[in-house]
Amino acid sequence: MEKLKIVGGNKLSGSISCSGAKNAALPMLAATILSDQPITFKNLPYLQDITTMFEILGSMGADITLNESMDFRISTSKLNDFEARYELVKTMRASILVLGSLVGRYGFARIALPGGCAIGTRPVDFHLEALQQLGAKIELKNGYIEASAKKLTGCEINFSGISVTGTENIMMAAVLAEGRTILRNVAKEPEVEDLADFLNSMGAKVTGAGTDEIIIDGVKELQGTVFSIPADRIEAGTYLVAAA
Repeated sequence: MEKLKIVGGNKLSGSISCSGAKNAALPMLAATILSDQPITFKNLPYLQDITTMFEILGSMGADITLNESMDFRISTSKLNDFEARYELVKTMRASILVLGSLVGRYGFARIALPGGCAIGTRPVDFHLEALQQLGAKIELKNGYIEASAKKLTGCEINFSGISVTGTENIMMAAVLAEGRTILRNVAKEPEVEDLADFLNSMGAKVTGAGTDEIIIDGVKELQGTVFSIPADRIEAGTYLVAAA
């Protein structure tokens, strides 16, 4: 087992810049599917899970570029495939986050279940039950979730269990749905608030993130945006402890 030997006794001082939060960035990357205009991310952490999400978006036809300022520009205006394949999903379960965006904008998604698990044994049930309440048809075929809908319609959803990715997925699905969606028993993590801020910067109408109830008024379309990924709170906390 690898070990780190730390020799203390020296006073720490100065300033640092924290990396962007991966758990905030992943749902935002999935949400780029919701707009046909380019989106630019600043302070995006370049980690394995981020690379996997890039591969998933790229396999669908997204264009991803890095500019001279080290900002990532993503355009999903020419998506031609609405499937997240098993070989990518198996390496990152957060891949399920593209489900809500695909169904919300295109009316169809085909997402592999990690490990080929059957519905009823995984927390993705929260996502699927809520999508069905919005009007989506859900089928399980050969280890894949197939979700389809002519148009999602807002409604009141009480999650049977608290799920961060479930909350985020339905937020993304609902921003383009007809009418108002009210989500209850939702996750309150900072990443949920960050996603709401990002969606609102694109023209969505999301209120209440971080509280017991999130209200989403559907809009016809979302715009492009330039958005800076919030700092990783765990990394920031680690530095704070070191300097204490």
